[in-house]
Amino acid sequence: MKFDVLTLFPDMFDVLKQSILGRAQQENLIEVNLINIRDFSKNKHKKVDDTPYGGGAGMIMRPDVVYDAYKSVKDEQAKVIFMSPQGKKLNQKMVENLSKETHLIILCGHYEGIDQRVLDRIVDEEISIGDYVLTGGEIPAMVLIDSVSRYVEGVLKKDSIYEESFSNRIFRISAIHKTRSI
Repeated sequence: MKFDVLTLFPDMFDVLKQSILGRAQQENLIEVNLINIRDFSKNKHKKVDDTPYGGGAGMIMRPDVVYDAYKSVKDEQAKVIFMSPQGKKLNQKMVENLSKETHLIILCGHYEGIDQRVLDRIVDEEISIGDYVLTGGEIPAMVLIDSVSRYVEGVLKKDSIYEESFSNRIFRISAIHKTRSI
């Protein structure tokens, strides 16, 4: 499984080099590529934000910079995900379905978001990790990478995946035990 992460803060992802995910990368089971969106700014100060088109508070990420970063990893077979509080809430079924993909491009927003014109053009799905707002999309991207990677063959033992709390088997066993104890 290949993850390309478009972010303004690639250093935040150092944690993914630890533990299970670190080992999975060393064994080439997963690949996590970090693309610094700022590297695609044509501004001499590497500026990536601008006032929203049509006005409004805060700053948004410029569409040209985001689009150029996307083009650097563009793959017609890849699924492009934007981590957004407005997206569909991540759940176990989504995680399992995403683990069947071979390439995910994850776009991390920052500031007040990303210009909607580029989102409309490149994003296949918006995903949220919950009903709250964070400072950016980096932590949600790490949650997505961690949860999806667990289902990539070889990252964990099959028994570990089968017996975890969100599998149907545990819910059935739990229900049986509750019925017997009544």
